[in-house]
Amino acid sequence: MYSSALMAFLHHLAAFTLVAALAVEVALFKPPLSVLQARRLQRTDLIFGIAAGVVLVVGMLRVAFFEKGPGYYWRDAFFLIKLGAFIVVGLISIYPTLTFLSWNKGLKAGVAPEVAGARARSVRMCMMLELTGVVVILACAALMARGFG
Repeated sequence: MYSSALMAFLHHLAAFTLVAALAVEVALFKPPLSVLQARRLQRTDLIFGIAAGVVLVVGMLRVAFFEKGPGYYWRDAFFLIKLGAFIVVGLISIYPTLTFLSWNKGLKAGVAPEVAGARARSVRMCMMLELTGVVVILACAALMARGFG
């Protein structure tokens, strides 16, 4: 019983960390960027990625070993939508991550990245789509908790 509660706690902690990191990224991404803003974005994106990995691993462990069992979840439509939305959010997050990583050389030299125009709009759009995906995930989680699906 305690191990199940611990896994639920870790899952929720990682999920809230992921949402917080995404919110910080949205708040920080206001071109033109300073060197400090760019470094903070990179660190925040790393936290986002780690949190996403923990959510995925702990979530799968909960499905397999700690909750109602895989047979229950794999037949639940809202679980499948939630998992699909999580995967889509992860795929969408690749573009901002690659953008942030592309700044490494310049940041090491103390040069702020130049992000403007289409690139800035694309990164911002990805972040908004990620937030939309998070809303879908939360809605599915609430529906699952109430026995729908």
